Amino acid sequence: MSQSQPQPIQLLLDEFQRLPGIGPKSAQRIVYWLLNSDADNSRRLVEAISEVKATVHFCNRCFNYAADQLCPICADPGRDKTTIAVVSEPRDIVAIEKTATYHGAYHVLGGALSPMDGIGAEQLTVTQLMSRLADNSVQEVILATNPNVEGETTAVYLARLIRPLGIKTTRLASGLPVGGDLEFADEVTLGRAIEDRHEM
Repeated sequence: MSQSQPQPIQLLLDEFQRLPGIGPKSAQRIVYWLLNSDADNSRRLVEAISEVKATVHFCNRCFNYAADQLCPICADPGRDKTTIAVVSEPRDIVAIEKTATYHGAYHVLGGALSPMDGIGAEQLTVTQLMSRLADNSVQEVILATNPNVEGETTAVYLARLIRPLGIKTTRLASGLPVGGDLEFADEVTLGRAIEDRHEM
Protein backbone atom coordinates (compact mmCIF):
# COMPACT_ATOMS: atom_id res chain seq x y z
CA MET A 1 0.00 0.00 0.00
CA SER A 2 1.52 3.30 -1.11
CA GLN A 3 1.77 6.29 1.20
CA SER A 4 -0.34 9.32 0.29
CA GLN A 5 1.96 11.79 2.08
CA PRO A 6 5.64 12.55 1.53
CA GLN A 7 7.72 10.88 4.28
CA PRO A 8 8.63 14.16 6.13
CA ILE A 9 4.95 15.12 6.37
CA GLN A 10 3.97 11.66 7.57
CA LEU A 11 6.69 11.75 10.24
CA LEU A 12 5.42 15.11 11.50
CA LEU A 13 1.82 13.88 11.47
CA ASP A 14 2.85 10.83 13.50
CA GLU A 15 4.67 13.00 16.06
CA PHE A 16 1.73 15.38 16.51
CA GLN A 17 -0.65 12.44 16.95
CA ARG A 18 1.47 11.23 19.87
CA LEU A 19 0.52 14.40 21.78
CA PRO A 20 -2.40 14.11 24.24
CA GLY A 21 -5.71 15.26 22.77
CA ILE A 22 -4.40 15.42 19.19
CA GLY A 23 -6.07 13.00 16.80
CA PRO A 24 -5.39 12.44 13.10
CA LYS A 25 -7.56 15.36 11.92
CA SER A 26 -6.10 17.84 14.42
CA ALA A 27 -2.58 16.71 13.54
CA GLN A 28 -3.35 17.18 9.85
CA ARG A 29 -4.70 20.71 10.44
CA ILE A 30 -1.57 21.68 12.42
CA VAL A 31 0.85 20.22 9.87
CA TYR A 32 -0.92 21.86 6.92
CA TRP A 33 -1.00 25.17 8.78
CA LEU A 34 2.75 24.90 9.36
CA LEU A 35 3.36 24.04 5.69
CA ASN A 36 1.29 26.99 4.47
CA SER A 37 2.48 29.55 7.00
CA ASP A 38 5.55 31.74 7.04
CA ALA A 39 8.84 29.96 7.87
CA ASP A 40 9.17 32.26 10.90
CA ASN A 41 6.15 30.56 12.53
CA SER A 42 7.84 27.16 12.33
CA ARG A 43 11.13 28.59 13.58
CA ARG A 44 9.44 30.26 16.57
CA LEU A 45 7.63 27.02 17.46
CA VAL A 46 10.86 25.01 17.32
CA GLU A 47 12.71 27.63 19.38
CA ALA A 48 9.93 27.79 21.99
CA ILE A 49 9.93 24.00 22.39
CA SER A 50 13.74 23.92 22.64
CA GLU A 51 13.75 26.77 25.16
CA VAL A 52 11.15 25.19 27.44
CA LYS A 53 12.97 21.83 27.40
CA ALA A 54 16.32 23.49 28.12
CA THR A 55 15.31 25.92 30.85
CA VAL A 56 12.20 24.68 32.69
CA HIS A 57 12.63 22.37 35.70
CA PHE A 58 10.91 21.76 39.03
CA CYS A 59 10.87 24.51 41.67
CA ASN A 60 13.29 23.75 44.52
CA ARG A 61 10.57 24.42 47.08
CA CYS A 62 7.15 23.37 45.77
CA PHE A 63 7.92 21.27 42.64
CA ASN A 64 5.87 23.48 40.34
CA TYR A 65 7.48 24.27 36.98
CA ALA A 66 10.11 26.99 37.21
CA ALA A 67 12.71 28.70 35.04
CA ASP A 68 14.71 29.87 38.09
CA GLN A 69 15.41 28.14 41.43
CA LEU A 70 11.93 29.10 42.63
CA CYS A 71 8.71 29.26 40.63
CA PRO A 72 7.00 32.68 40.34
CA ILE A 73 4.54 31.77 43.13
CA CYS A 74 7.22 30.74 45.65
CA ALA A 75 9.29 33.81 44.73
CA ASP A 76 6.32 36.16 45.27
CA PRO A 77 6.69 37.87 48.69
CA GLY A 78 2.97 38.74 48.63
CA ARG A 79 1.82 35.12 48.85
CA ASP A 80 0.54 33.78 52.18
CA LYS A 81 3.20 31.23 53.14
CA THR A 82 1.19 30.04 56.17
CA THR A 83 -1.18 28.10 53.90
CA ILE A 84 -0.14 25.36 51.49
CA ALA A 85 -2.45 23.78 48.90
CA VAL A 86 -1.23 20.29 48.06
CA VAL A 87 -1.94 19.30 44.45
CA SER A 88 -1.07 16.30 42.30
CA GLU A 89 0.34 18.04 39.21
CA PRO A 90 1.54 21.54 38.19
CA ARG A 91 -1.50 21.91 35.90
CA ASP A 92 -3.70 21.81 39.03
CA ILE A 93 -2.04 25.04 40.19
CA VAL A 94 -3.09 26.71 36.94
CA ALA A 95 -6.71 25.68 37.54
CA ILE A 96 -6.72 27.03 41.12
CA GLU A 97 -4.96 30.26 40.13
CA LYS A 98 -7.65 30.96 37.51
CA THR A 99 -10.20 31.27 40.33
CA ALA A 100 -8.27 34.26 41.77
CA THR A 101 -9.54 33.24 45.23
CA TYR A 102 -6.47 31.51 46.67
CA HIS A 103 -3.33 33.47 47.61
CA GLY A 104 -1.30 30.91 49.53
CA ALA A 105 1.58 28.60 48.61
CA TYR A 106 1.51 25.22 46.87
CA HIS A 107 3.15 21.83 46.98
CA VAL A 108 3.09 19.52 43.95
CA LEU A 109 3.18 15.81 44.75
CA GLY A 110 4.04 14.70 41.23
CA GLY A 111 1.10 12.30 41.07
CA ALA A 112 -1.20 10.43 43.43
CA LEU A 113 -0.96 7.20 45.39
CA SER A 114 -1.84 4.26 43.17
CA PRO A 115 -0.60 0.89 44.44
CA MET A 116 -1.99 -0.81 41.31
CA ASP A 117 0.39 1.31 39.21
CA GLY A 118 3.28 0.93 41.64
CA ILE A 119 3.06 4.54 42.85
CA GLY A 120 3.66 4.79 46.57
CA ALA A 121 4.62 7.69 48.83
CA GLU A 122 8.29 7.24 47.92
CA GLN A 123 7.52 8.07 44.27
CA LEU A 124 5.85 11.34 45.32
CA THR A 125 7.25 14.45 47.06
CA VAL A 126 5.69 13.52 50.42
CA THR A 127 9.04 13.63 52.28
CA GLN A 128 9.70 17.14 50.96
CA LEU A 129 6.22 18.26 52.01
CA MET A 130 6.76 16.99 55.54
CA SER A 131 10.11 18.84 55.66
CA ARG A 132 8.32 22.08 54.70
CA LEU A 133 5.85 21.56 57.54
CA ALA A 134 8.54 20.89 60.16
CA ASP A 135 9.38 24.56 60.89
CA ASN A 136 5.90 25.29 62.37
CA SER A 137 5.28 28.29 60.08
CA VAL A 138 2.43 26.61 58.17
CA GLN A 139 -0.99 26.96 59.79
CA GLU A 140 -3.17 25.17 57.21
CA VAL A 141 -2.68 22.50 54.58
CA ILE A 142 -5.41 22.27 51.94
CA LEU A 143 -5.53 18.81 50.37
CA ALA A 144 -6.46 19.73 46.80
CA THR A 145 -5.96 16.37 45.13
CA ASN A 146 -8.49 15.16 42.56
CA PRO A 147 -11.85 13.82 43.78
CA ASN A 148 -11.20 10.33 42.40
CA VAL A 149 -10.08 7.09 44.11
CA GLU A 150 -6.36 7.90 43.87
CA GLY A 151 -6.85 11.51 44.96
CA GLU A 152 -9.01 10.53 47.92
CA THR A 153 -6.53 7.83 48.98
CA THR A 154 -3.69 10.37 48.78
CA ALA A 155 -5.65 12.96 50.79
CA VAL A 156 -6.49 10.46 53.55
CA TYR A 157 -2.86 9.29 53.70
CA LEU A 158 -1.52 12.87 53.94
CA ALA A 159 -4.13 13.86 56.54
CA ARG A 160 -2.94 11.01 58.77
CA LEU A 161 0.67 12.19 58.44
CA ILE A 162 -0.09 15.87 59.01
CA ARG A 163 -2.65 15.63 61.84
CA PRO A 164 -0.07 14.79 64.57
CA LEU A 165 1.77 18.03 63.72
CA GLY A 166 -1.21 20.07 64.93
CA ILE A 167 -1.62 21.80 61.57
CA LYS A 168 -5.17 22.48 60.38
CA THR A 169 -5.81 20.08 57.50
CA THR A 170 -8.70 20.72 55.11
CA ARG A 171 -10.03 19.11 51.94
CA LEU A 172 -11.56 20.89 48.96
CA ALA A 173 -15.34 20.71 49.07
CA SER A 174 -16.96 18.88 46.21
CA GLY A 175 -20.51 18.83 44.97
CA LEU A 176 -22.81 20.18 42.30
CA PRO A 177 -21.51 22.42 39.52
CA VAL A 178 -23.03 25.89 39.24
CA GLY A 179 -25.78 25.80 36.63
CA GLY A 180 -26.20 22.03 36.92
CA ASP A 181 -29.46 20.12 37.35
CA LEU A 182 -29.99 17.72 40.28
CA GLU A 183 -31.51 15.06 38.05
CA PHE A 184 -28.27 14.74 36.07
CA ALA A 185 -25.93 14.53 39.07
CA ASP A 186 -24.45 11.14 39.94
CA GLU A 187 -25.11 9.71 43.41
CA VAL A 188 -21.59 10.33 44.74
CA THR A 189 -21.54 13.99 43.67
CA LEU A 190 -25.03 14.63 45.01
CA GLY A 191 -24.15 12.87 48.27
CA ARG A 192 -21.05 15.05 48.67
CA ALA A 193 -23.10 18.17 48.02
CA ILE A 194 -25.51 17.17 50.81
CA GLU A 195 -22.67 16.34 53.23
CA ASP A 196 -20.81 19.63 52.47
CA ARG A 197 -23.90 21.84 52.70
CA HIS A 198 -23.54 25.16 54.54
CA GLU A 199 -25.87 27.54 56.32
CA MET A 200 -27.30 30.50 54.40
